[in-house]
Amino acid sequence: MDQMKVTNYEVMLGLAAEMVWDEAIHKVRCEKLYREIDIALASGDEVAFRLLTDELKSLEKQ
Repeated sequence: MDQMKVTNYEVMLGLAAEMVWDEAIHKVRCEKLYREIDIALASGDEVAFRLLTDELKSLEKQ
């Protein structure tokens, strides 16, 4: 029974670590998109702006 508790604990730790990792990746991608959107705005690149904002919107829905 103790081995089962250890295994469950390890699984829960793994899931928690995966959630933290996923959130960190999401945050970094959003920050990069914001920077790229600023660059697209500054350079007047409407196509890039639209593509980047669409991607950002889809990420924010997740």
